[in-house]
Amino acid sequence: MTMTDDAAPQLSGTEWRFSAIDGAPPVRPDRAVMSFTQDRLSANVGCNGLGGHWRLDGDRLVGGPYMSTKMFCEGVMEQENAVSALLAANPTVIVAGDRMTLTAPGRSAELRRD
Repeated sequence: MTMTDDAAPQLSGTEWRFSAIDGAPPVRPDRAVMSFTQDRLSANVGCNGLGGHWRLDGDRLVGGPYMSTKMFCEGVMEQENAVSALLAANPTVIVAGDRMTLTAPGRSAELRRD
């Protein structure tokens, strides 16, 4: 099922765990999460936090500006940059049961509902 504006409340109050970032498993799967409140999104793939306002525009997750901490974290930076670029690209959102896929040109993430 593709998300619609009517589906926005279904994301509000949910938390998701990354199962893949650009096709690779998260480096720190125990800390790789994305959560939604009514109007804020937060994400972390193991080190730095990223967050900002969000909304759905059709099947696109539109948000920002996103703010992020910028600590150096060995082995995690590539995935953090990938998630940041994905969210900045207003990805397409597909939710099927407890799975969510975010896709944008050259970027993707697969998540499962916690």
